[in-house]
Amino acid sequence: MLTNKPLTVVQVLPALDGGGVERGTLEVAAELVRRGHHSYVVSASGRLVNELTAAGSMHIPWDIGRKSLLTLKYVRPLKNLLRDLDADIVHARSRLPAWITWLAWRTMPKRHRPRFVTTVHGLYSANRYSRIMVRSEAVIAVSKTIERYIARNYPGAVSPDHIHLISRGIDPLEFPRGYRPTQAWLDEWYREYPRLVGKHVLTLPGRITRRKGHADFLRLIASLIANGSPVHGLIVGGDDPHRMAYARELRETVTQLGLEEDVTFTGQRSDIREIYAVSDAVFSLSNKPESFGRTVLEALAIGRPVIGYAHGGVGEILDRLYRHGTVPLGDEETLLATTLQRLNEAMDPAAIPPEFHLQTMLDRTLSLYADLTGRQSARSLTNEEIAA
Repeated sequence: MLTNKPLTVVQVLPALDGGGVERGTLEVAAELVRRGHHSYVVSASGRLVNELTAAGSMHIPWDIGRKSLLTLKYVRPLKNLLRDLDADIVHARSRLPAWITWLAWRTMPKRHRPRFVTTVHGLYSANRYSRIMVRSEAVIAVSKTIERYIARNYPGAVSPDHIHLISRGIDPLEFPRGYRPTQAWLDEWYREYPRLVGKHVLTLPGRITRRKGHADFLRLIASLIANGSPVHGLIVGGDDPHRMAYARELRETVTQLGLEEDVTFTGQRSDIREIYAVSDAVFSLSNKPESFGRTVLEALAIGRPVIGYAHGGVGEILDRLYRHGTVPLGDEETLLATTLQRLNEAMDPAAIPPEFHLQTMLDRTLSLYADLTGRQSARSLTNEEIAA
């Protein structure tokens, strides 16, 4: 029997610095609070903590994702936290936090345990360590790519009935079709980056890590310039503090290719919507398959062409919404030809279907919580109901 008692949900992840896992955590946390539930997040600190707490969630600052035997010290405190909060749901979003959660959860009396949920956000190496992500009572797959990954790598480890496909989503109001930046933003943008004036702007968003395909992107820019195309490459994303050698390597590659005037590293930016809007094409060139492809969806939502390698979650989205931008993995000749085609004839992407909307993701996640606990929280409340 369903009840109206508010839920108490504890989400567990390594840190709150930024990225798709962290963004999804904040979105679910905010929706829980919006609907009158109690939201807690256990993680190390990070730049998103203030945003989390400003939206009404509580943050428990434990470094629960640190890869060390010392992290086992959090098993008992987490068990005590779940008991003291009388938590209804504990939701782990990464492997080491999931291990700590499982070790705490399994030693609790069954009648007092919260329901245990995991989300498989990545295409992890298939081994015993990663297997923890399918040992929960409900497993969320963030894409069909992840759903297939689970079925292929963990046959028999989890019942198909316990796997729930809940695609990541974006807010179409945040990334509206045809969006254009304000004149004030444009004036400031071109003051900061005058080399972009009169050029086709090609953008590769994402943190600067080796898997993101920056080297392929730089060689593409060099080839386009050799073909006489007036282009400028934007690499939008912050350096990974653990991979500074790679960031230096990339800048050396820019110099070796003679692209100092043709490529700009913007660093981390909070105005990615505006950057998409002034881009002639956005790229996703990860050399390893992504679990989803949020930046691809954001750029397509506002109507920008996206060109990407056709594998993983990125290939899944492009195949559905913009086949004109698909390129076989690592095929730089086709990448060049496809880019030239899209610069000459952009071709509009399809509209983003509701299954990729943020509110759909939130509704399905809270519906899952409701199904597991018997709480009447599946319905998205109206603003009037919240105010009342």
